[in-house]
Amino acid sequence: FPAATEILNKLDPPRVIKTHLQADVLPKSFWEKNCKMIYVARNAKDVAVSYYHFYRMAYAHPEPGTWDEYLNAYMEGNVGFGSWAKHVKGWWEMRKKNKILYLFYEDMLEDPKREIRKVMKFMNQELPEEIVEKIHKNTSFQAMKDNPMANYSAFPLMDHSISPFMRKGIP
Repeated sequence: FPAATEILNKLDPPRVIKTHLQADVLPKSFWEKNCKMIYVARNAKDVAVSYYHFYRMAYAHPEPGTWDEYLNAYMEGNVGFGSWAKHVKGWWEMRKKNKILYLFYEDMLEDPKREIRKVMKFMNQELPEEIVEKIHKNTSFQAMKDNPMANYSAFPLMDHSISPFMRKGIP
């Protein structure tokens, strides 16, 4: 398989790249080219619960153990994406000198259209209200939970009998 960076380099801009990486491990070219980035932070407890269920169902991840074992590893930052605190703080600091829109998952739940408009403004886009409504409808938790491309049921990467990829979507 080709490296992810090789694939990305072949895509025409603008590109959308989804990652869970910490800011300090992104390729330097992202920072050098002054790419626009959107970061979504989520409550640490909710992230812990979500990752626990994800690790239980994803074939590529080792068994997380019991909830207590996993929570201890999570609190110590010994999980796949490292320390939650380091992750959110790293992106928070990078937003000061880079084009980063820093959003909060809980704000997206509270007022999705407001957050959609923040993204539009950040991307220098003006869209009619009916398009905003369509984005809102198609990115709702239920719509994404029902979409095989969003809920990963179309890919044999996870055991959905253990847990659905998209469980509750609430903080």
